[in-house]
Amino acid sequence: MEDNLIQLLESFKLPVIRQGSLAPEEAYPDTFFTFWNNSEDGQSYYDNDIAMVVYDFAVNVYSTDPDKVYNLLKQARQILKANNWIIARRGYDIQSDEITHTGRGMEVLFLTNED
Repeated sequence: MEDNLIQLLESFKLPVIRQGSLAPEEAYPDTFFTFWNNSEDGQSYYDNDIAMVVYDFAVNVYSTDPDKVYNLLKQARQILKANNWIIARRGYDIQSDEITHTGRGMEVLFLTNED
């Protein structure tokens, strides 16, 4: 699921970075996405086996332009929803380590049947 999420976010032609993996000496891009896998939980069990898995991700946008943060998050919600992702939390503020950047995030889920 992570690869699918990254591919969809990369369609915006912006950097997509795992949350917290930017090196301390590396400069923030002007605008970029981050993601974090909160959990992968089994939801349905039959005959002592997992039948369904819920993948839970945080998706965040950071930018030097606060308007871009809101607009990109809205566009990302639309593209993810169109690709069978569930938008569990539509939006919330995210702290930025750089005073020049504003951050906004959402929580997305993907349900899959386990083989």
